[in-house]
Amino acid sequence: MIIDTKAIEHRLAEQRYEGVLAFEPGAAPRPAVIVYPSFVGRTDREIEIARRLTGLGYAGYAADPYGEARIGRTTEECMGLMQPLLDDRAGLRARLLASLDAVRAQPEVDASRIAVIGYCFGGLCALDFARSGADIKGAASFHGLFTPLPEALRGPISARIIAFHGWDDPMCPPETALALASELSAAGADWQLHAYGGTMHAFTNRNANDPARGTVYNPVADARSWAALEDFLAECLA
Repeated sequence: MIIDTKAIEHRLAEQRYEGVLAFEPGAAPRPAVIVYPSFVGRTDREIEIARRLTGLGYAGYAADPYGEARIGRTTEECMGLMQPLLDDRAGLRARLLASLDAVRAQPEVDASRIAVIGYCFGGLCALDFARSGADIKGAASFHGLFTPLPEALRGPISARIIAFHGWDDPMCPPETALALASELSAAGADWQLHAYGGTMHAFTNRNANDPARGTVYNPVADARSWAALEDFLAECLA
């Protein structure tokens, strides 16, 4: 399969956002999977994930959550980019929905069949898509943050939800996973939680190797979660 990519620009409140769409040239419109990144911002890693999803028969879109394709170079820079969005979930939701509109407008995309996946901070973004009542088919969180969305911003959840979670993740201890389960059950959502024992935060990131911070790559959990994602997307986007 030949896979091509193109930059997709859209604007929100005078801010420019630059995502990257991966697609098969000449193919009929495909279901799309939006990929939201970790707190670093949209990097080549997310573009490669988008390309991998295209190889599965979708159109993959690597989203730019910060605008201007900004990337944090240090932990401090990354936190400086992410924290304002964690503090303003309404503003974050506006950015999420703007990226959804941008993807829907692409001729390579079947606008009626869209799912969202995300990693770390991006996992929270995927969950917030579903929590806000956005018209998507599925939301998948990989080692995501589980901080609940303020009640005033919640909508009826129609998307199916799956969360891939390291049980030893110090950023989301077991009680936060149980709280997420209670939240989604109370909302009447169709949800799954895949928890991996002996697994920390960032378990899909091959460069994660900092046990002191709780960020460690786990190849077994990485492979298991991706296999489960493939089944989940096939179900949601059939």
